[in-house]
Amino acid sequence: MEQKTQWNLTYWLIAMLLLLLLQNWWQTASSVEPVPYSAFEQALKEGRVAEVLVSDKTLTGKLKSPDAKGKTVIVATRVEPDLAARLSQYGVPYARVIESTFLRDLLSWVLPAVAFFAVWFFLFRRFAEKQGMGGFMTIGKSRAKVYVEKDTGVTFADVAGVDEAKAELAEVVDFLKNPQEYGRLGARIPKGVLLVGPPGTGKTLLAKAVAGEAAVPFFSISGSEFVEMFVGVGAARVRDLFEQAREKAPAIIFIDELDALGRARGAAGPIGGHDEREQTLNQLLTEMDGFDSSVGLIILAATNRPEILDPALLRAGRFDRQVLVDRPDKQGRLAILKVHVRKIKLAPGVDLEQVAALTTGFSGADLANLANEAALMATRRKADAVTLADFTAAVERIVAGLEKKNRILNDKERETVAYHEMGHALVALALPGTDPVHKVSIIPRGIGALGYTIQRPTEDRYLMTRQELENKIAVLLGGRAAEKLVFGELTTGAADDLAKATDIARDMITRYGMDEDLGYIAYDAQRPRFLDVPDMVAGGCRVAESTQARIDAAVRGIVMNVFDRAIGLLADNRAVLERCARELLARETLDESAIRELTRDLRRPALGSGESSPT
Repeated sequence: MEQKTQWNLTYWLIAMLLLLLLQNWWQTASSVEPVPYSAFEQALKEGRVAEVLVSDKTLTGKLKSPDAKGKTVIVATRVEPDLAARLSQYGVPYARVIESTFLRDLLSWVLPAVAFFAVWFFLFRRFAEKQGMGGFMTIGKSRAKVYVEKDTGVTFADVAGVDEAKAELAEVVDFLKNPQEYGRLGARIPKGVLLVGPPGTGKTLLAKAVAGEAAVPFFSISGSEFVEMFVGVGAARVRDLFEQAREKAPAIIFIDELDALGRARGAAGPIGGHDEREQTLNQLLTEMDGFDSSVGLIILAATNRPEILDPALLRAGRFDRQVLVDRPDKQGRLAILKVHVRKIKLAPGVDLEQVAALTTGFSGADLANLANEAALMATRRKADAVTLADFTAAVERIVAGLEKKNRILNDKERETVAYHEMGHALVALALPGTDPVHKVSIIPRGIGALGYTIQRPTEDRYLMTRQELENKIAVLLGGRAAEKLVFGELTTGAADDLAKATDIARDMITRYGMDEDLGYIAYDAQRPRFLDVPDMVAGGCRVAESTQARIDAAVRGIVMNVFDRAIGLLADNRAVLERCARELLARETLDESAIRELTRDLRRPALGSGESSPT
């Protein structure tokens, strides 16, 4: 109220000042008569001028009596005396005209400044467009993409393989449709829902499906779009986003890649101060505390790095729920494949369950890419429909890489690779509890693979025994064992196998406590993948040098014992190894049926001496 009164008084003062100026100008204009210099001299000669005021450019004369127009003052522009004397003899009126240079002087100052500002503005705008900052007036505005009602084009029918997450979010949809029903007993809907999971599992797709099902405005923005080079811009965008969402409530705000914005404060930040990202995070925390969830405003966020989020974001009252969107199991992969093959023409008899079995560990995005790659392969070979062979080839391309047809190996290298890959395959076939061998090939693929052996899991596994882990190491070392058994020398082809085998053996000792001598102690803490992180310290627990030496010895003992067992198994089946390697050299690729035919007489180790049957 005080500010309004002050502004009103200011307006009155300005108006009165303008009125006085206008009155003064009117009085001056009504009493002064501009005349030529010759008329001024004539008035002097006639004695009508009582007083003359001389300035640099004008002469002002006060008349003894008003003239015919009622003017009491006459004004003329000065003329040099000698020039006036010469002109007076001709009896014609004369006056001096003063050329106005105001506009020229003004432009001489204004135009350079305008030109400089225009060039600066043009360059800054180009820079801002490249940086994605927009114009001056929009730099503090939210860049959220607004999808009104069902413009997202996604519903729960388009999401498969994450039934538990869908059930959690279905409650959010129900609340947005019927907020009064949920408040009937005094309950409140969660303010925020955090979707957590590995990349490509469908977190963003789930958020869009929620908006599509609820038919409410959907504000979608990435966490990185809040932070800019200018201090305060991110916080301004957060405020603007929430203001827009409140105006259109009920609505959903979706922040993708929340870890770009919500990283824990103080972690790897500037010492002794707050940077722009922290100010933006503080504003987000304030906005989440400041709105009433009963109005129908819900925040969804997605991240694949929850362990680095600020604890203030995860407390009750902000992101009340954390929904895990993990990689799908076999049934989930089957459901996802059924969604993605809707637009693909499948050949009769294509069993998607076999494809689902081949794709253990694939995310939803991987499966979408798989379906697309299979369709592209069928298109390249001018087929009328997509077959199971196209899906198999697509899996090989995704897992092993593109075939390198121009990478030609010499005969010695091809023979070494053939024995190496058959070493993997025979050990996998001989040991119990290992995944069946689907295909073996010596066609180079990807960056460094000179050959590959593909195993097809029969089921998803969540627990493994020590014996099963050792069998897995044995399969990895089977290629190196075959090289040493047949050629008596080692090559660089087993580098990746050795790294994986060493990692498994070290995890058995340091994480799973599978060594009786060292005890059931976790010497290396697993880095958390999801929530409830006690601290942000990377790496494992520190151990004494003597304990570390015992750990290294235990890891070496596991690897070498398993390697000796793999050599013994291949030595018992030397004839099968030779037969399979020759066939692989001749055909370059062996499928599951061919491998089964070639290994009918494969000798498997007897159960009992540390061996275990499949579970």
